Amino acid sequence: MRNSPRPSTRSGFTGHRLLAWTDADPRKATAPHDAIDALIDDTPPEPIRPGRTSRVIAMTSGTTGTPKGATHDLSISSLLPVALSHLMRVPIRTGAPMVIAPPLFHILGFAYATVGLGMGMPLVLSRRFDARKTLESIAACEAEALVAVPVMLQRVLDLEESPRTPSLRVVVCGGSALHPHLSDAFMDRFGDVLINVYGATETGWATIATPDDLRNAPGTVGKPSFRLTIKILDENGRELPPGETGEIYTGGGLRFAGYTGGGGKQVRDGLTSTGDLGHFDAAGRLFIDGRADDMIVSGGENVFPGEVESLLGAHPDVAEVSVTGVDDERFGQRLAARIVRRPGSQITEDDIKAYVKKRLARYKVPREVRFVEELPRTSTGKVKANAPND
Repeated sequence: MRNSPRPSTRSGFTGHRLLAWTDADPRKATAPHDAIDALIDDTPPEPIRPGRTSRVIAMTSGTTGTPKGATHDLSISSLLPVALSHLMRVPIRTGAPMVIAPPLFHILGFAYATVGLGMGMPLVLSRRFDARKTLESIAACEAEALVAVPVMLQRVLDLEESPRTPSLRVVVCGGSALHPHLSDAFMDRFGDVLINVYGATETGWATIATPDDLRNAPGTVGKPSFRLTIKILDENGRELPPGETGEIYTGGGLRFAGYTGGGGKQVRDGLTSTGDLGHFDAAGRLFIDGRADDMIVSGGENVFPGEVESLLGAHPDVAEVSVTGVDDERFGQRLAARIVRRPGSQITEDDIKAYVKKRLARYKVPREVRFVEELPRTSTGKVKANAPND
């Protein structure tokens, strides 16, 4: 073979390394990586027959620092329950085209790429997300499914005029919080096609919310996946009843084998911490209240920035918002909001504070409000934590 991939022994790996995407001419790729495009003109290589269970490394989002590599040991026993939950609640069809908007190194994009390949679905990918081009791709390819993160759905809604997408049957959203105002607005325009999936890079998806869930219980991330255990635990490891907020622990999903740089997640009685805080309602639907390390204590009161962020996101003059906790000499910690105004809006800091004060407890009102041109985001669409307020 003229451009056959070369074996590598780096980190003990003895398989083939191929360069899947490059800005340069892929046919001119040289060692140590060969371009996958070069295989098109060559005799297909012999199929690889691994001698052990595959191991996949997915990168975390990196919102609070450098992304970490989360290692998974894949097996039929760990993948089958996940696949069955997906097939029962997400109405995608074999052979139907699917547009995947998130990058494939993100767990959401990677997961649905593997789902699509396994079901024989043509995958429509792009190097960078563009809301209008994404809808044009759906229309041109008659795609029935779209995979996206919440900020991408907001970009789609922000289009003044957009191509019609009559073929679209399901939109899978995940990767960060899907606020009720966004899910309602999206389904009002595109129909009840929205599915919200919740999980973590370390554990895979844990819950799936159907359109009925999102309509009947706005803000929910749905019910647990098939054969997956989810418990809400307090700081002492005691399971909490519905309605009470604690840390979310999961078990029975993907087998997290630790980070490539060492270390892992906290484990209690065989359940792995997600690092998120949440609660169940009486119907067994899960709600995310925030990150465990995001909760602040302001003047002796526990405050979840996500609650305030969701409220402000529904304000008609707010295009985007991020609420975080910062240190405060008087109160210990306080809330700070970064807001992107909608075009033409003249909303002020006092307006924002009055809006929150009218709807939430006084101690949840942000003590600092800054208006910015845009929110700094990672390549997967999450707002970067601790970014400077320009």
